[in-house]
Amino acid sequence: MTAVEQRFREFKMPDVGEGLTEAEILKWFVAPGDTVSDGQVVCEVETAKAAVELPIPFDGVVHELRFGEGTTVDVGTVIISVDTQPGAGDAPAPAAAPAASAAEPAEPEGRQANLVGYGAAPASTKRRPRKPVPGQQPRTAPTAPAAAPAPAPRAQAPAPAPVEPELNGHGRIGAPRPLAKPPVRKLAKDLGIDLASITPTGPDGIITREDVHAAAQAVPAAEAPTAVPAAAEAVAPGARERRVPIKGVRKATAQAMVSSAFTAPHVTEFVTVDVTRTMKLVADLKQDPDMAGVRVNPLLLVARALLVAIKRNPDINASWDEANQEIVYKDYVNLGIAAATPRGLIVPNIKDAGAKTLPELASALGELVATARDGKTSPAAMSGGTVTITNVGVFGVDTGTPILNPGESAILAFGAVKLQPWVHKGEVKPRQVTTLALSFDHRLVDGELGSRVLADVAAILERPKRLITWG
Repeated sequence: MTAVEQRFREFKMPDVGEGLTEAEILKWFVAPGDTVSDGQVVCEVETAKAAVELPIPFDGVVHELRFGEGTTVDVGTVIISVDTQPGAGDAPAPAAAPAASAAEPAEPEGRQANLVGYGAAPASTKRRPRKPVPGQQPRTAPTAPAAAPAPAPRAQAPAPAPVEPELNGHGRIGAPRPLAKPPVRKLAKDLGIDLASITPTGPDGIITREDVHAAAQAVPAAEAPTAVPAAAEAVAPGARERRVPIKGVRKATAQAMVSSAFTAPHVTEFVTVDVTRTMKLVADLKQDPDMAGVRVNPLLLVARALLVAIKRNPDINASWDEANQEIVYKDYVNLGIAAATPRGLIVPNIKDAGAKTLPELASALGELVATARDGKTSPAAMSGGTVTITNVGVFGVDTGTPILNPGESAILAFGAVKLQPWVHKGEVKPRQVTTLALSFDHRLVDGELGSRVLADVAAILERPKRLITWG
């Protein structure tokens, strides 16, 4: 490692979830010139699952922010560089290192097509950014005379890109093509860039993502692909439409719902139930000393009723493994609770919910809701769910046909509780009534099993003291 590399350290976008490949930078908490310390949060990013704060792993002074707010960045891409020896004076960048390739400026407004699943190539870490003059934005102009025409933003123009022979179907050598990894070829295709026109800077003459981005920036505006707007904008002055990029939680939700709806054969069953006794029990529990400090509401007892029903009918708590052609039965229940947040619908889950007492379940449910509202739900909290509850009743909705959370076997919709005429003990009386809807994966759950589970939940809510216990 050279002295310059030891001094200027780079922080890459980490995989903050489980296998996520990109994240959007929501907000920077630092600027070039700010002093940072190990563990200090420098930015907030949003993945397809949640918003997460990222701490820097070393001390120093912020040298450069590589991307602006609102930019979606691949996991493994450098997002910030830090000068760990700010008092050492300016250190020139290596002469052979093109500044533009390692210190890519913040992307222009609008999301650029990103290479999914790849970080910076190991060899690329040797190209260090040139220290900018304080107050100036990072430059992409070449730092050395370029032999290529002006549009190429490279520091020097090596010989034309080496090409790899391309074999035709008979094993004979056909038309040659430039050296580049498949994801880089896809990136160039998405940006409308001809790889043959790019001067490579990677090891052994391989074209890198930075090369493709630089070539895209050199294309005249009239020829460049139309960028997607970074924020909601009107289509035209006076138009009555607006377009918003599909990204983050909304994008993940859409993909998950489409995948679930067209993969798992859904069946939905309904039952209307008198929950007058459940509502009375809610009122009693609010006064119980053992429940002090936790929130008690009807959703808590619906969750408990579902957990009891699953305990009595454990085969509903399963998942379908298509790859191995197996049904996976689970001896634990990670109970998901669908939560509407400013960033969209998320489904965090309570781990081992079936093993919790009622006070413990109430505490976990309260923490889950509060964390979701604050936008602080971690990706881990939204992974591994087995069964979900969606409380559509909070919006005054009677019921619905909920779509399964991907990988789960069932989802229960809890409708609004309303005072309605009901036959009780042979007389028509005003009673508090709700409608429950249970959707399940018909590959895993037969109609009989689904009906038993829903009927059990209804029976428990009708007479809750019989089956809802504290232990």
